[in-house]
Amino acid sequence: MIRLLLFSQDKKLELLLAPTLGSEFQVAVESNPDKVKAIVAAELCDVLILDLDAHLKEQQLAFLAEIRHSPIPVVAMADDDSWATAAELAAQGVHGHFRKPPALPELKAAVRKAHGYGILRRKLEQGDELQASSRCDQMIGASGQSQVVYDLIRRVTGLNVPVLITGESGTGKELIARAIHNLSSRNRSPFVAVSCGAIPETLIETELFGCEKGAFTGAVGRRQGYLEQAAAGTVFLDEIGELSLHTQVKFLRVLQEREFCRVGGNAAIPLRARVVCATHRNLGQMVAEETFRQDLYYRVNVMGIRSPALRDRTEDIPLLARHFLGKYSESFQKPVTAITPNAMAMLMEYQWPGNVRELENVIQGAIIATDNERVGPENLPEELQRLDIPCVGDSPRGSSFEEQLRDFKIQLARGAIEKCNGNKTQAARSLSISRAYLHQLIREPVEHGIHVA
Repeated sequence: MIRLLLFSQDKKLELLLAPTLGSEFQVAVESNPDKVKAIVAAELCDVLILDLDAHLKEQQLAFLAEIRHSPIPVVAMADDDSWATAAELAAQGVHGHFRKPPALPELKAAVRKAHGYGILRRKLEQGDELQASSRCDQMIGASGQSQVVYDLIRRVTGLNVPVLITGESGTGKELIARAIHNLSSRNRSPFVAVSCGAIPETLIETELFGCEKGAFTGAVGRRQGYLEQAAAGTVFLDEIGELSLHTQVKFLRVLQEREFCRVGGNAAIPLRARVVCATHRNLGQMVAEETFRQDLYYRVNVMGIRSPALRDRTEDIPLLARHFLGKYSESFQKPVTAITPNAMAMLMEYQWPGNVRELENVIQGAIIATDNERVGPENLPEELQRLDIPCVGDSPRGSSFEEQLRDFKIQLARGAIEKCNGNKTQAARSLSISRAYLHQLIREPVEHGIHVA
C-alpha cells in the first residue's frame, strides 16, 4: 500500500480521493505545514501531494525548498497552469505536475512513478558507503550472488586444489583468481596470468613449460616457462577451453604428476604453483563433443566457481558504477562526483551483454562526455537512452509542462498496449479513453520525431 499525504486546505479531498483511488493507496490530508514537515521528516508517508494555491505561491515555494532533500517524493496539482512553470517546480524537486481535478489513471501513474523514485533514491543512499561485506579483495558487490562467490573464494584459499572459474566474458573471472591468490599464503609469490587463446599453438608449450638452449631454431638460451615463473604462487590459465587436444594431453600429465620438463630437456621440474583455470565456454558440452578431454576436465574442476553475469546481480550496479566513477574521474582529472537517479535507473535496467567490463567502459565514456559534476542520461550511450523506463529523477523529459504531459500520456498508452498483449481496444478501455485517441497517442511521437517501437 502506498501512503499518500495530501497537503491541502481542502479537507473534502480526502473523502473524494480515498474511495476513488482504491485499496492500493492510503490517503490522508493535512493543512498545517509544520505537521506536514514532521510527517515527511519521520517518513510516515510514501508520497506527498501538494495542492498548489496561487495566493500562497511564495510560502509553498519556501516549503518545497525546506523539504527538497527529504527522501519523500513530491507531486503537485493546481487549478491551472499559471501557478508556476514546470521548470520552476522541477527546480524545487517536484516529480510531477498536473491540473485539478486529475484524471484517475493520470493521478495513479504519477503517484506510482514518484513512489518508484523514492524507493530508488533510498537504495542509492543505502549504497553510498561500501560495507565490509560488499568487498572481497579487489572485487565489489553486496548481492547474494556476490556473497556466494566470496564464500567459495575463502573456502579454497587455504587448499592446494585446482579451481575452475566459469562465466561470461567480462564478469571478472581474473579478479576471482587474483582474490584466491591474494587471500592465500601464496600471496608472497608471483601471480602469473596466461591467456591461452592469445598464444599460437606452435608456441604454447614453450610458453607454459619453458625451453632449453637449442631446443628449436631461435632458442639461444634456457628460458623459464609460466609454470616455473610462478614458483610457489598461482598460475591462472584464462580460456583453457582454447587449448588444443595435443596440449591438453601434455597439461593433463603435468597436473597428474605435479612435474613438467622444459621443451628440449629431460630434467623433471616440480610444479609448486596452484593452478586456477577459467573459461567462458561450456566445458561439459565440449567434453560431449570430444573437443575437450574428459579426464582433464575432472582434473581442473576439483572446485568450481561460477562468476555471475551483471544482469543477474543488478543490486551491485550502483556500487560498481560509483567505484568506476571515482577511479576514472581521478584518472581523467575531471571532478565528476555523482550519477543522476535517471542515469542510474538506465544503468540498472540495461541487460549488460558485456557485463562489468562494458559497465566500466560506459562510465569512462560518460565521464568524458559530461560537462558538469554529474553523469546524466544524455551522457550514456544510445542503447541505454533508448530504454523504455519511467522518468525517476530530476530533469523533465520535455522543455515545457505540455511536452512532459504528452510524453507521459504516450508512456501510459504504450504500457497499456503492452499489458493487453497488443489489443488496442482493451488497452483503450483500461485507460478509459477512446480507441481513436489511443491511436492518436501512438502516432503523436512520430510527428515529434520520437520513435515508438
